[in-house]
Amino acid sequence: MSAPFSLAAAEPATILVLGDSLTAGYGLAEEEAFPAQLEQALFAAGIGVRVINAGISGDTSAGGAARLEWSLADHPDLVILALGANDALRGLSPDQTRINLAAIITRLQERQIDVLLAGMLAPRNMGEDYYNSFDKIYPELAQEFAIPLYPFFLEGVAGKPELNLADGIHPNPAGVRVMVEGILPLVLEELVSL
Repeated sequence: MSAPFSLAAAEPATILVLGDSLTAGYGLAEEEAFPAQLEQALFAAGIGVRVINAGISGDTSAGGAARLEWSLADHPDLVILALGANDALRGLSPDQTRINLAAIITRLQERQIDVLLAGMLAPRNMGEDYYNSFDKIYPELAQEFAIPLYPFFLEGVAGKPELNLADGIHPNPAGVRVMVEGILPLVLEELVSL
């Protein structure tokens, strides 16, 4: 691991997690939310990194685009972009979701901030045409902008009652732990390449 990200580093890297209730930690204590658990996992790996929770419950890709500028006040080195779940739940246009996410990625790249895209899948009850259009947004954006993709942010958690709150949608602390374990190798790769 390169020296700037060791625990002894004077100025650790900053990761901003830009998302919705899945990152904000809906129904969880602050230390149980995804950003806090990610920071703890990185610390356990010997990497001193500050992880900022920029998740707002109920937010859409449009909301994330609208608040991007003030979200960047802490000058992150890496942004984990985890938006779109609410777009799909509300049946918003996949084309508009793509435009919003592309705008966020463009603005981050213009500022020379690395981006890790956390993909989302549309609920299957939205119909085949909708979920086929929605699901391909993330891999296509990752290819277009040459950024790393974690294909499904809720991988290993979605549909498993024991890893979700009673609503069946939001992960419980154990579910968040699974999410962190899944995405951690990709985060580590990104930190090394900064």
